Amino acid sequence: MRMRVGKMRVAVWLGFVLISSPLCAQPAEKPQLLILGAPHFANPGRDVANSEIEDVRTASRQAELERLVERLAEFRPTRVAVEVDESRQALMDERYAAYLEGTYEISTNETYQIGFRLAALLGLDRVYAVDWSEPPPGGWDPYNYAERASEVGLQERYNEFVANIQHRIAEESAAFPCTTISQWLRKFNDPVRELIDHQSYYEVARIGDAGAAWVGHWHTRNLHISQNIEDLAIGSGERVLVVYGAGHNYLLKRQAEESDAFEVVNALEYIPHDHGSRC
Repeated sequence: MRMRVGKMRVAVWLGFVLISSPLCAQPAEKPQLLILGAPHFANPGRDVANSEIEDVRTASRQAELERLVERLAEFRPTRVAVEVDESRQALMDERYAAYLEGTYEISTNETYQIGFRLAALLGLDRVYAVDWSEPPPGGWDPYNYAERASEVGLQERYNEFVANIQHRIAEESAAFPCTTISQWLRKFNDPVRELIDHQSYYEVARIGDAGAAWVGHWHTRNLHISQNIEDLAIGSGERVLVVYGAGHNYLLKRQAEESDAFEVVNALEYIPHDHGSRC
């Protein structure tokens, strides 16, 4: 009987050691990341096809943006990051400080309409510039698939690719006047749409060596952006919200998940459900 008690005590002690061991400790909670993909409200015209969006500074659109930002604030971000080149952080700081003082009138760009507005609502002292857009080694010429398509007998493939993209964007632009901003953003942050947007880059990669090289550099750009975002997560309690062009959604989310740097949060959980049409 004593031997059994002794064995029981040993077993209990071993169980305590195993439970208390660092090997059995619960992993630290990962920082959370919410990526809000958006069509550019003030499109710079640099893409194959560019959305045409009416000025969002009207009273009705501003009300929609206020409602959106209030809902995004429920994510409780500790940091807000935007698609502005990292080299312009000082300019961003200057503009954001002026915005808080009421002396900077923001443009239609989603960086300001969503990023600045959200950070100010949360009382954050900075909006972070995390974009990276350096040219590839040797310059852009070897990566210019648009100009090189005819040289490699793929002009027809290029023309078809452009026509398909332009048709889709034109349909969406035509629908925007009757669509609330939240409805618009829910469309672009739907996982099915994100995959469709991502698949279009494979069409580019099929346009000769230049197309494949360009897509390779696109991945390089997004890896740099991902690292800049990761650098913001200095603790397990960080909750980072990123406002970016919707074409980046798929890659940035996959990179954040596959690197195990973040717990990625579905943006659809924080975009209001608007019903009906504006028209």
